[in-house]
Order: sequence, then C-alpha cells, then structure tokens
Amino acid sequence: MPHAFYDELETRDPQRREQALMAALPRQVAHARAHASAFAELLRDVTPADVASRAALAQLPVTRKHELLERQKAARGKGDVFGGFSAVGWRPRQGARRVFASPGPIYEPEGHGDDYWRAARAMHAAGFRAGDLVHNSFSYHLTPAGSMMETGALALGCTVFAGGVGNTELQVQAAADLRPHAYAGTPSFLKILLDKAGDMGVELPTLRKALLSGEAFPPSVRDWLAERGVTGYQCYATADLGLVAYETSAREGLVLDEGVIVEIVRPGTGDPVPEGEVGELVVTTLNPDYPLIRFGTGDLSAVLPGTCPTGRTNTRIRGWMGRADQTAKVRGMFVHPGQIADIARRHPEVQRARLVVSGQMANDRMTLQVEVAQQPDGLSARIADSIRDVTKLRGDVVLSAPGTLPNDGKVIEDARSYE
Repeated sequence: MPHAFYDELETRDPQRREQALMAALPRQVAHARAHASAFAELLRDVTPADVASRAALAQLPVTRKHELLERQKAARGKGDVFGGFSAVGWRPRQGARRVFASPGPIYEPEGHGDDYWRAARAMHAAGFRAGDLVHNSFSYHLTPAGSMMETGALALGCTVFAGGVGNTELQVQAAADLRPHAYAGTPSFLKILLDKAGDMGVELPTLRKALLSGEAFPPSVRDWLAERGVTGYQCYATADLGLVAYETSAREGLVLDEGVIVEIVRPGTGDPVPEGEVGELVVTTLNPDYPLIRFGTGDLSAVLPGTCPTGRTNTRIRGWMGRADQTAKVRGMFVHPGQIADIARRHPEVQRARLVVSGQMANDRMTLQVEVAQQPDGLSARIADSIRDVTKLRGDVVLSAPGTLPNDGKVIEDARSYE
C-alpha cells in the first residue's frame, strides 16, 4: 500500500526503537542540564550518562505545569520568560521564531525546523497528502495550536487556509469558494461549520477528512461527521510538547509519536504504573530547543497491549481519560494525591490506595481504600495513624483484595453531596 506510513520510523522493530530512544535520552538530559538553567538545578545531582534506561529515567523528578508556571513567574523581569526551561532565547542566534502564551500565562517558544511541533505525522495518518488544501480553524493568536497544524501541513506539502476561530459565516463562505480537502481544528467547531453550511444552503463537497484535537472526540461526533462525508481522526498534543500521540485508521487507541518518551505514573508521584493501569501521562521530549524532561501533563491515560493493526509498532495509549490533579479540600485542609502516595509508601503491604471523601460539605469523612495481598493484625490502625500524620485529618481504612479498586486513575474520589 503506497504511502501508508509517514516514514520508516513508524514500522521499526520495537526493540530497535527502544534502543534508539534510550541512546538519545542521556544526550537530551546532558543538553538540558547544559543549556536550560532550570534543569541545571533540577538535575544537578544527575550524571546524564547514567540515564540510559526507563528505570533510571523514573528516578528523575517530574516537573508539572504549575511548577513550570511558578518558575516562569519568578524569572519574569530577569531576562528569562521561559523560567529556565528553554534552551533558546530570541533570534538571531538560533533563537525562538515565535512565542506563544497558554493560560497562566505560560510562555512557550517555537524553535526551528519545518515541522517543529511534529504534527505532520498525525496529519498523514488522518489522510492528509501533498496538494491538499487544509482549512485550519485553530487559533493563530496567543496559543500555538494554529501554528502546530499549519507547520505540519506545510511540511506535508499542503496549502493552508488560515481560518482561525470564529466568524463562522465567513469561514463557510471561504470553504465554499476555496473547496478545501481537509480540516484541522476542534470537533465542535467543525460541527458548527457544517451545521452553518446547511443553514446557508452551502455545499462543501470536497471536505472529506479532518484532524481534530483540543477537546474530546466521542464516537457520536465521529459518526455524525461520517454521515456528512467527513472522516475525522484525533490527536493528542500540548502547547509544551507538541504532538504526543495520534489516531490511525484502526481506531484502536492513539499511537505515540516517534519524538517523545512517554511514561504513565501514579498521580501525585513519579512512579510508573503497570501496563494497562490508568495514570498520569509524563512525557520527555527529544526537542533540543525546549528539552522538557519528565514533564507531567496532568492528563490521565493508560497503555494498551500489543501494537496497532495498521502495522505501526510504537506503543499505544487509550487517549485522554481525565485530569490527574484530584486535590480535595476536607474540613478546611487540602489533601493531595502525593499525600496518598506517601501514606501507601509507609506500608509495604499496600499495593494501591484510593481516598474516598464522602458525606456533605462541612460534615465530610475520609475513607482510605487499600489493596493488600495479606492483612496482618493492626495494619488498619497503623494506616489510620499514617493518614492522620500526613494529612492532619482522621480517616477510616478499608482493606480489600488486589484488583478490587477501579482502574480509572483516581487517587482521590470526591463523592460528597453538594446540595
């Protein structure tokens, strides 16, 4: 099947891919330490050459978005808007070509390269080809989504109509005049666009494929688009990392991009979970301009077993499954997932733990549900003491067999009534 894959990397032997990633990892750690002051500090006690395995990578600290924001804020006015995480500054010496702002605000650099955000791979999997006209309705201001899709499409040899967001009637008119082959944007705006075209009596006969991101893409919306002749695929990307994973024609999860190393960790920790368990996506990018090492996305997902039926051999994930930040306020005190992990680590018998906060506001109670293979005498009381020591709150303990707790990534479940 000609042009089925974007490049030969997608069909590499998994062992060869892992060897290549682990060979690149210590170089990226060394580069980050040498050229990004935040990582010079965070990894000051790390010998880069030793970080050549996933086990070694798992020992490095996770940097989460709120920590990145705090460092950026602290560095503002001191000549480093990126908080020490970027290896590039301003042009002309290989500096950032563009700067974007995400909510916070967090500032992200766009460095060099024809496909800086690596979106072309996802577009190719969605059927985009050289010569296609792509209607790009992602935002072109502040956030990088518009640039992500435009640079990916241009790298494929496509032409781009810079639609941006809003102005629905004007965008419908442009689509009628220009006759685009493909769409890039959110699924909700594509639905709005097609609905508005119907209201206006405008046909869009050439628009037959779409790459969608930025929000959930449920099967109901996918089927609605298909009924109107548009085949849509989704991808998972962030403003910090670029493309992380993308959907294929198999529609069995999302295949990881070739330029990232992905771990799934227990929320509130940096500890990898077993394959199939839901946890937080932590990503190390091989991008030299913005060399994020173990960046916690705050998003939940899980690894799927096996490889993609299309022949792509990289790991697959289940896609976006919610947010990992499950902090709850109980009786005036904040309880964090990291505290639950700390409690579990104090008791080797505990395999998994989940805090359930129930009752009503101002009259709530905490119950720590834990999976243990054995239940020695006094274990519940010892765990209850740890709950009080770590959280400064009292909590009940319920012991259960391994495999009892739901596999949904929740470490703290807020089951209170707010009525």
